[in-house]
Amino acid sequence: MNSDFYCDEVLSGRTPVTRVLETDNVLAYHHTRPFWPVHVVVIPKRHVASLLTLPADDPLLAELLSVVQQVAGPIVAQHGACRVLTNLGEYQESKHLHWHVCAGEPLRTS
Repeated sequence: MNSDFYCDEVLSGRTPVTRVLETDNVLAYHHTRPFWPVHVVVIPKRHVASLLTLPADDPLLAELLSVVQQVAGPIVAQHGACRVLTNLGEYQESKHLHWHVCAGEPLRTS
């Protein structure tokens, strides 16, 4: 079973992060080990296993996407583009829903 880095480390405060944007239910912060030059992670503050387990009518989904938009806008304005992605299934290392908002070329290959 995979660990939940976001609940166990980030939301608990054990791993300090640099916040970009925060609401009552969502946290956006600079990735602790960025894969891209600009790499922000957006997470719900309550445990949600993945995008597939969050009901479409849950207000948290709209709030998450709103925060993703608010984070992505300035990145696009500054860098001309960004990626917004979430992983599912075996691609999802930590079983806690999270979005990556990134720009630039990868810093590393793994």
